[in-house]
Amino acid sequence: MTDILKAPPLRTPPAERAPTRRVWTVALAGLGALLCSLDVVVVATALPALRADFGASLSELEWTINAYNLVFACLTLTGAALGDRFGRRRMYVVGLAVFTLASAAAALAQGPGQLIGARVLQGAGAAVLLPLTLTLISEAFPAEKRGVAIGMWGGVTGLGVAAGPVLGGAVTEGLSWQWIFWLNVPIGLAMLPLAATRLRESYGTRPQLDLVGLALAAVGLTGLAWAPVRAPEAGWGSAEVLTALAVGAVFVAGFLAWERAGARYPMLPLSHFRRRGFSTANASGFLLFASLLGALFMITQLFQLGLGYSPLEAGVRILVWNAMPLLVAPIAGALADRFGNRPFMLGGLVLQATGLALLAARLEPGVGYGSLVLPLIVAGIGISMVFPSVANAVTSSVPLGDAGVAAGVNNALRELGGVFGVAVAAAVFTTYGGYGSPGAFVDGAGAALWVSAGAAAVGAAVAAFAPGRGRA
Repeated sequence: MTDILKAPPLRTPPAERAPTRRVWTVALAGLGALLCSLDVVVVATALPALRADFGASLSELEWTINAYNLVFACLTLTGAALGDRFGRRRMYVVGLAVFTLASAAAALAQGPGQLIGARVLQGAGAAVLLPLTLTLISEAFPAEKRGVAIGMWGGVTGLGVAAGPVLGGAVTEGLSWQWIFWLNVPIGLAMLPLAATRLRESYGTRPQLDLVGLALAAVGLTGLAWAPVRAPEAGWGSAEVLTALAVGAVFVAGFLAWERAGARYPMLPLSHFRRRGFSTANASGFLLFASLLGALFMITQLFQLGLGYSPLEAGVRILVWNAMPLLVAPIAGALADRFGNRPFMLGGLVLQATGLALLAARLEPGVGYGSLVLPLIVAGIGISMVFPSVANAVTSSVPLGDAGVAAGVNNALRELGGVFGVAVAAAVFTTYGGYGSPGAFVDGAGAALWVSAGAAAVGAAVAAFAPGRGRA
């Protein structure tokens, strides 16, 4: 490990022009993003099985998703900084190895506590892995071709979102929930030697790690994310939640002050937030994931516990929603190069809000699947348009040397949005419904989906202020 982390002299090799190298970059970066996105949604379909197998509570079910997202959100800036300092290819390999090991640990878990612990380790690996996928692509492609490449990355990421419910349902029903984690292991092992030999090494512009900034950001984000996760069980007025919010706010404020005045080589140049493209894209990404993961947490359970479908039947029926990124994201990424990112960010979030609102309005005990198909498709097309346009807007709004930092910020805020989205959806669900009966579940899920639709609507309002084509 010492040899892996030993930093070479600060340099970035000349850009590799070979088309085959770019193909490998898109393929391996896409597969890395696929694994990370798959492990968010694949677990969602298995939640009822986990509840039955372990006797897990609602809070423990939340943590099987939020433990991953929380660590992911809090460490992703660290992952991006490590890539800039020690080499993006090198740290990509390290992140992939940690993720693969954690997947095996999750499959071997004997109780909810062990599973949540393995999910924490998975999140740490993903926090290194995912931001570097965008950085590797941004470094390998010129700006005028980057939208197409990121659109392909978005499509592969969409494959993870699309395949997750179906794969999770098929594996849970045909084998056992453990196999949703075992499947990651051979894929990770196959990717490790390819990533080590086929990706080109590159470095960021900062010769030293901002260790103080890393610590302040990790503690601050953890506090802010911990509060909404614990609030449904402990109460928003509890000492635990209020303390977490206070600690998070103080440390984030300290982080911002340190980055502005104290850091010699800041991990997050705050001047980037003065760029309208950077700030609006990150805010839109936060609200998109708050809406998406909050809705996903409820819909995967709704189809099973509220509407009576098996895990596989639920996964297949959700496919009309989650398969859309696979089909639409590459096209949206290519068109964003021509027309700019704003129309796709704005239009996509409007469609996401509209689809979820229609779904919530049509939801009632005994509702037929045919009444839910159109809202799911509308919402799916919406998220497909936002995925690549947000990623492209973030990375193209900063200098190329800061693409890793930009990707890290984007992923941190997206995952933090997902944590808030799941926590708020669970809180609304318990207020208006519960697990007592299918009818009670439908009532709670409907209220939660209205909130998820509202988050997307607020995101659309933010996206309306994004700069037009060719502006930062």
